[in-house]
Amino acid sequence: MARIRVHITSVLALTLGTALTVTGCGSENTPSSSSSEAKPGGKNEDAPVVVATTSWEGAFAKAAGAKDVKVIVPESVQHAPDYDPKPSDLAAVAGADFVLYAPFEPYAAKFKEAAGSNAKLVEVNLDNDADKAKAEVTRLGKMFGTEEAAAKWITSFDTEYATLQKDLKAAWPQGKAPTAVAQVFSTWSAKMAGANLVGAYGPEAVTAKQLSDLSKKRPQLVLDNVHMTTGKVLPDSGARQVEIVNYPAEDLDLLAVYKNAATAVEKAMASS
Repeated sequence: MARIRVHITSVLALTLGTALTVTGCGSENTPSSSSSEAKPGGKNEDAPVVVATTSWEGAFAKAAGAKDVKVIVPESVQHAPDYDPKPSDLAAVAGADFVLYAPFEPYAAKFKEAAGSNAKLVEVNLDNDADKAKAEVTRLGKMFGTEEAAAKWITSFDTEYATLQKDLKAAWPQGKAPTAVAQVFSTWSAKMAGANLVGAYGPEAVTAKQLSDLSKKRPQLVLDNVHMTTGKVLPDSGARQVEIVNYPAEDLDLLAVYKNAATAVEKAMASS
């Protein structure tokens, strides 16, 4: 991932006292919970309380069977590591059983430390590659004690993913697998589409030589990452650029990420 700027330490120090007050008073700003019986600090084994730094981790948690999931960074924040936490965020962490984060989000440990939480800090492998996503959902399900729900989600995922692959193959231009280049965090969409991946770029800025090399591959598709886009990647190549979205929406529906990507790729292939 790109280098991350963090503006959190001073905010945590200033807001900790307020966060604890919010927790004790039950203010309307306190994050809501889908389980009224959920208890903080790992005391409710039947309904684990999960705090996720972003909707991506939150969607993995939901897929794994967690029902009480609080997401810290709002969907509207384009670059999650730049988010400044609120007192209610610390209150959420203080009442969590699990805090999910990604390795490129270094503030998760500081959340936990500042809130005095006994939550288990869990690093999530954020990768929408189908096999890796299923492995991560399975791992989290075992951790949460929701293996049955996780297995059920994987079954539905396999069915939907197979349908998407079939539909995408049927949309191949002239019945042939399209050639594609992809941003490193969007290569999963090329795999889903059955595209012939001939090159990748990022997460660092693309150099002139890389652009030249990628253009020589004559790709039909450029699968960009909307969260780290630098604009048109190969503007003079004739390739159709597709903006791939990795982060799920507020409903934390991980499956929707695949459906939306498939729709975007299919539309691009129809235009190529």
